Amino acid sequence: MVNKSHSKIADLDNYDLAILEILQQDNIFPQREIADKVNLSAAAVNRRIKRMTDNGVIKSNIAVIDPDKVGQFITIIVNVEFLNEQIELIDEAKRKFSSFPQVQQCYYVTGEIDFILVINVPTMANYEALTRQLFFNDSNIKRFRTFVAMDRVKVGLAIPVNGNSILK
Repeated sequence: MVNKSHSKIADLDNYDLAILEILQQDNIFPQREIADKVNLSAAAVNRRIKRMTDNGVIKSNIAVIDPDKVGQFITIIVNVEFLNEQIELIDEAKRKFSSFPQVQQCYYVTGEIDFILVINVPTMANYEALTRQLFFNDSNIKRFRTFVAMDRVKVGLAIPVNGNSILK
């Protein structure tokens, strides 16, 4: 099944890629300074950022927060396997998993399991309560396996775009 959002690749030139590379490191980097780095005017950089936002290339501008600094000390990866893989039940699960703020990432995957979730919680007691809402109260979940992260070695959402960037 192909995700509809992958149906058309955006038409990006080397300037766009360079701008994206900078914004992924610091999305509040001043546009005048971006313009200097990529050798364009600030107005041209502004237009390009607006176009990439309007076209869905830039999905959002967010602050990346250290989970430990806000009391979310435990990162958990959960593999979820369903009894029945009817598309309506899969879509319902996608909606349910997406609605919980503790679920940081949710992937519908191929193979023996159906979903991989990345969850942040302050305590294991919080996770236990969450499992009741997400898994135990859902009769379509055959099993789930929990993996507690010992260390967050690398966490990020940056997409490699520098293959053709002018910032090399």
